[in-house]
Amino acid sequence: MSQSRHVPVMLQRCLDLLAPALKEPGAVVVDCTLGLGGHSEALLERFPEALLVALDRDKEALRLSGERLAPYGDRATLVHAVYDELPDVLDRLGVPRVQGVLFDLGVSSMQLDEADRGFAYAQDAPLDMRMDQTTGMSAAEVLNTYPPGELVRILRAYGEEKQAKRIVSAVVREREKEPFTNSARLVELIRAALPQAAKRTGGNPAKRTFQALRIEVNGELSVLERAIPAAVEAIAVGGRIAVLSYQSLEDRLVKQVFAAGAANTAPPGLPVVPERYAPRLKLLTRGAELPTEEEIAENRRAAPARLRGAERIRESIG
Repeated sequence: MSQSRHVPVMLQRCLDLLAPALKEPGAVVVDCTLGLGGHSEALLERFPEALLVALDRDKEALRLSGERLAPYGDRATLVHAVYDELPDVLDRLGVPRVQGVLFDLGVSSMQLDEADRGFAYAQDAPLDMRMDQTTGMSAAEVLNTYPPGELVRILRAYGEEKQAKRIVSAVVREREKEPFTNSARLVELIRAALPQAAKRTGGNPAKRTFQALRIEVNGELSVLERAIPAAVEAIAVGGRIAVLSYQSLEDRLVKQVFAAGAANTAPPGLPVVPERYAPRLKLLTRGAELPTEEEIAENRRAAPARLRGAERIRESIG
């Protein structure tokens, strides 16, 4: 097991952002993306009076984290759920409001490191990419069955892949000969399909296609679109949310929700702003914060990270 997988990204900064909201005994903090439990363990450690609720859709992650967090006993409640199910989870647990929420988006390092999950383009594996392997379509099924136009749309929208058409026409040609099952064949096909100039920039040429497939397979952006507003709603006044994202599509979504919450929506020219138009959120980060160079040197997976934080300053009205 490689050490790199145990290094939670921007850990100290996340804890500092949430700290003012988690001082009171019995404060509840939600880790929406438990993974291997690095952030969760640090939250329990740093805020000894706080209670943790942690979600993950990956049963293997829950099992491993359960062992790691066992010493904290009933301070930690681990739940098998996708993070847009947060309102239902809190409802079942009888927790009306929480004081802190943390999202660490993107693929957990465990999923990248387990070769047989098919997330990583650096090693050959079955093209699966499901975070919850008990449900839904695999990446191979998406590649083998989606109409070409739909595949092009996914690669463009979720992978920001400029060569989407070239890649998809190669995929369609190849899948007619034999359906896709493994990642190496797809990586090879992408390398062959791209013009020389496109191969010289930005790391592995398969990276954008793999990202796009992963987002499609797990419905990540549509889940996130529901999850961030739901998390903001679940936070008590004075509570805080911190979100780590690893690609521009996720970061843009988070930015939009936070900006809308922090906006004064009153019609111009009112002498006094009525409560219902006043901002509900206060932004805690100027734009998105980036990891330090030292952190990137120690943990290359931190490189694309973007951190945004906000505080709930009033209840929603109406």
